[in-house]
Amino acid sequence: MWMFIISLIIPFLIWGPFFPDLIVSLSSLVFLLYLIRNKEFSYFNNKVLIIFFVFCIYCILISIFIAKNTFLSFESSLFYFRIGVFACLIWYLIDQNKKILTYFYYALVISFAVLIVDGYIQFFTGTNIIGLTVSTVRISSFFGDELILGSYLSRLFPLLFALFVLKEKKQLELYSMSILFTLLIILIYISGERAAFFLFILSYIFMMIFLEKFIKFKIILSILSLILIVVVTLNYSEVRERMLSDPKETMKKSIFTPQHDSLIRTAFNMFLDKPIFGHGPKMFRVICKDEKYATGVTPCMTHPHNFYVQLLAETGIIGFSFLFSAFAYVMYCAYRQFKSIVLRQKRYLTDYQVCLLAGILITVWPLTTNGNFFHNWLMIVYSLPVGFYLHSIYGKNRKNISF
Repeated sequence: MWMFIISLIIPFLIWGPFFPDLIVSLSSLVFLLYLIRNKEFSYFNNKVLIIFFVFCIYCILISIFIAKNTFLSFESSLFYFRIGVFACLIWYLIDQNKKILTYFYYALVISFAVLIVDGYIQFFTGTNIIGLTVSTVRISSFFGDELILGSYLSRLFPLLFALFVLKEKKQLELYSMSILFTLLIILIYISGERAAFFLFILSYIFMMIFLEKFIKFKIILSILSLILIVVVTLNYSEVRERMLSDPKETMKKSIFTPQHDSLIRTAFNMFLDKPIFGHGPKMFRVICKDEKYATGVTPCMTHPHNFYVQLLAETGIIGFSFLFSAFAYVMYCAYRQFKSIVLRQKRYLTDYQVCLLAGILITVWPLTTNGNFFHNWLMIVYSLPVGFYLHSIYGKNRKNISF
């Protein structure tokens, strides 16, 4: 029963952060109490989770001693540890019963299939199957005014592909998934989310380079997707104008767009003022109004739209180092995998791990815009591949796992 409920987090993410966060919070609390009661702390005895929990404690301390508004800062830092506990819970559940892999796989397939059908209906008719429309040319499906359809699909795609790699497949399923993945790539493109499409391409290239199997599958998928993207770009001016940058903006000396550039520079000014510890979690939205730091056309929002500069501003170089160490780890694994391929040695990573690391890579990639690092919805999405990856390196039944 627990396994089925946990897997429901995939479709619930479509309707907002409330129910996914409720599942994460309650299940993490129950799991934590279970481990304490049974004195089963081995799941926390690994470098990944130890580093994460040290980061959580650090954020709480700077909320108390440094943040201008401690209670506001606590909204981000106080219970952030639950994300690590939830990732650990996924690892534990796979240890107990591999059936959870099946639940997650079909939850992802069904959710993706429904969004794909609904997304294309909205693209061609302007209204989705329940009558939702948006005020812009961009499609959003069931997300409504939240234009995050591409983000949802691109960030969960590596996890779906990882489970697809594990599953025992028949020929018909290979063809079906080829169609689904092709339609998915095009939908992310026509959603108009440039950052989401870039991150999808990044994870896709990572997987295509380092996967050992599925050579024909990779070639067919890549060719079909490229052809359809060209067709869509040539035939739909709205998509072309959205996805191909405005030349007037690209000529400006901005990090991303002038608005994002302004936020990032403001955050960097905050970092320079308190480089070691920062100003405290969730403090960017408060302190960015100060003329001492504000710069550019749009210097103040709830967050600076880049994880690395947000952590520099809010947690200083110490907090920044936690995220950067995760990026360094992914790059190290990529180097080891590349080396094993070149030297024709046994692969350092399994195909399953390659896909999961691709999902982690697009979380820690520094050169893109993204949301609030402490946002509940985003952190739940990011924690999912981490839980599966933890099992792949520490789990009891991690070898020859399939379903």
